[in-house]
Amino acid sequence: MRLTYPSSIKIVKVPCTGRVAVIHLLRALEKGADGVFVAGCMEGDCKYQLGNIRARKRVEYVRKLLATIGLEPDRVAMYNMSSGEGPRFAEISREMTEKVRMLGPNPIRIKGVEKEKAA
Repeated sequence: MRLTYPSSIKIVKVPCTGRVAVIHLLRALEKGADGVFVAGCMEGDCKYQLGNIRARKRVEYVRKLLATIGLEPDRVAMYNMSSGEGPRFAEISREMTEKVRMLGPNPIRIKGVEKEKAA
């Protein structure tokens, strides 16, 4: 089965979503990502016990931070799915891409590009 998802999606593999820290999500946005989503295993089904629950809490924290500084919290999301749900991953990738496209470009990236041009 060949799955198609947007070519703009950059996959970063980690042993467990529990390894995804707040700084990783914020750094991705700082470096120009228009949106970030974490795809973890089903809650209660984590090989590393509570990794996906920790990741969800971190994603929620980043969403609150974004709202506090005036950015759309929908730029960051977490989804749970099993490793056998490839079609669901592709569907979520397309949905997230469309959601981020509707939000527009990441304003942090735009400001960063303007700073680079001014230097």
